[in-house]
Amino acid sequence: MEQAGSLGARVSTGSAAPDIRTASVRVPAQARAADVERERGVASDESRSAPGARGEHTHSEPPLPHPRVETARPVETARPVVQRASVRGQILDALRTALVAGELAPGQVYSAPVLGERFGVSATPVREAMQQLALEGAVEVVPNRGFRVVRRGTRELAELAEIRALLEVPVVLRLARTVPAARWAELRPLAEAAARAASAGCRATYAECDRAFHHAVLALAGNDQLVQIADDLHRRAQWPLVGGPVPRGRGDLMADAAEHLALLDALTAQDLPAVQSLVREHFADS
Repeated sequence: MEQAGSLGARVSTGSAAPDIRTASVRVPAQARAADVERERGVASDESRSAPGARGEHTHSEPPLPHPRVETARPVETARPVVQRASVRGQILDALRTALVAGELAPGQVYSAPVLGERFGVSATPVREAMQQLALEGAVEVVPNRGFRVVRRGTRELAELAEIRALLEVPVVLRLARTVPAARWAELRPLAEAAARAASAGCRATYAECDRAFHHAVLALAGNDQLVQIADDLHRRAQWPLVGGPVPRGRGDLMADAAEHLALLDALTAQDLPAVQSLVREHFADS
């Protein structure tokens, strides 16, 4: 499977299905119920695999691996079913990365067919992914044109940082009193991965590592709703501002990543004053 890591990446959708047999199946007049159900299963499978079925793409990318599918026909004639949802997920991840990297500019309108051509897929999974981004507030629908990337200013970014601090700071302080040092040590690989991404100066990769670290910290609270809301706010805070991507260079990313490591050290030592100072400073710098 190819990873859709940038705006111009192609997404694997699987190989085209082979030709469907056109010979009809003669059903005996007194067929048993099991035989009827078996014949219905064959017809249903062929209708789903027809070339004109909704969501099917017949591009030349390498085939995706598929689980074994039980069918009424012999194994050698069974055909894999392309999972369109997985293509949509790849496109959604690629578009989110493009947003953080500044490849999708605020105020610019993008059409699903044009983006689909650049990804190597039809417009359908692109449109579905864009509709998800519209629900998240990253883009807005422009009738008969496509999707416009939302314009955001520094005030919105500051408001998001304030809300995140109100949610996360009390939780982290509570966890600092209850979580044993060994559990905090398990999060160090995530903080170190963020530090490597920051050192490389890759804003998009760092954004993913940053979210993964905060997600893992909050997950220790055992509140799934909190984690989901905080993750959504964090993702919104990473979208570009009007005039281009967020102006955070390699030095800024490295300083941010260093705060993760320092916070883990303070949490491991249960140094509550240091934890409070570090976590508040972390959101103030966001």
